[in-house]
Amino acid sequence: MIAGEKMVETSGQKAWAKTNGRADGLQAATLKLLAYCRANDWAGYDPYDALNSRIFQALPFLDFKLARLLLTQANKRSPINFRPLLLVPKTQNPKGLALFLVSLLKLSRAGVLDRDVDFVAMADRLLALRSDNTPYSCWGYNFAWQTRFELVPRGSPNIICTTFAANALLDVFEKHPEPRFLDAAISACQFILDVLYWKPNAAESCFSYTPLWKSEVHNASLLGAALLCRAARICGEQKFMEPALEAAWYSARRQHQDGAWDYGESDSPSQRWKDNFHTGYNLCAFRRIGKDAGIADFEPHVRLGFQFYRDHFFRDDGAPRYFHNATYPLDVHCVAQSVITLHALQDLASDNVALADSVMQWALANLWNDRKGYFYCLKHPSYTVKIPYMRWAQAWMLLGMATILDGPANSALPVPTSQTNGGGR
Repeated sequence: MIAGEKMVETSGQKAWAKTNGRADGLQAATLKLLAYCRANDWAGYDPYDALNSRIFQALPFLDFKLARLLLTQANKRSPINFRPLLLVPKTQNPKGLALFLVSLLKLSRAGVLDRDVDFVAMADRLLALRSDNTPYSCWGYNFAWQTRFELVPRGSPNIICTTFAANALLDVFEKHPEPRFLDAAISACQFILDVLYWKPNAAESCFSYTPLWKSEVHNASLLGAALLCRAARICGEQKFMEPALEAAWYSARRQHQDGAWDYGESDSPSQRWKDNFHTGYNLCAFRRIGKDAGIADFEPHVRLGFQFYRDHFFRDDGAPRYFHNATYPLDVHCVAQSVITLHALQDLASDNVALADSVMQWALANLWNDRKGYFYCLKHPSYTVKIPYMRWAQAWMLLGMATILDGPANSALPVPTSQTNGGGR
């Protein structure tokens, strides 16, 4: 976007205004969103929290898998928020809290915060949300969730929550080098290595999503690999590096010729799809792995994957398409991760930052409630789901906004220049 350019105000939303390189309209919206999240103590509803219903927990209804699936999917898909009627409490989500913590660190660096933030206290709050009954520092969701095959108990640790929490603690450690934050992050890496590392075949390995079953989900495995590489660089624990690179090569070899990845490698159609934000996870993870390992082996995969990403996941007006072959739903999570991905890989296309601006402009015009200071969940062709999910929408969008305000130079990761023979395609 050209400095000084303004977006025409749409549906009463705040206009975007650039003044001396500062997105004043974006900063005002960011502070308003931050105020909303603080006022709610970082707690709220989640698309998958239906099983937290106090009504149904008191009934034998939830003893049946089909009932749990129906309740979860009905609440997730409904444009009407029935959670207050079902007595679903607003709760803090460990992954959401980690996203908030990283966002606040970025906003502090950018000089945007309207008052001081006690990062140490917030990190300690994240530590307090660790999963129980495990010797490791690891994290799970603040709700039970039913898969097609198994019930995952509330708080059961998984690689996604654990990697986001551990990375947030490492970010805090870099600003406030208190040993407990580093120790917890290293413990999280040990959990990933000891509990989630497995071999789908005799020659390859990756990281599973959860201890409850073995899985080959690319974004989950790559996020775990990226955390282990970062930990190896920071603390010199080289035992983390080799398994991380093995897992990265597992996913690199399964990249399609057009640059895409399926969500996972199960033979089930439930994993054979390609979407916006999981592709963004993969690309950012590969770039971080290369940076922390000091190798350029994965750059061809990043470049090929990014070309597919740019070609398939954006409309001309900046709206981020959900699937590679279908636009709707236009989801707020895709907005945030698109901004993050475009900034992280800004070296791959000269207009990446401008496209990230366009994505954010679209979100402010279509998903932002300026009066209440929060983002809606998603938009369909005929209606908008206006439920203000805290983790899925507010935490991610605060990080997306903070990424823009923190500036392109701070978002980019330098491209490694060394080359090794780490495994090849």
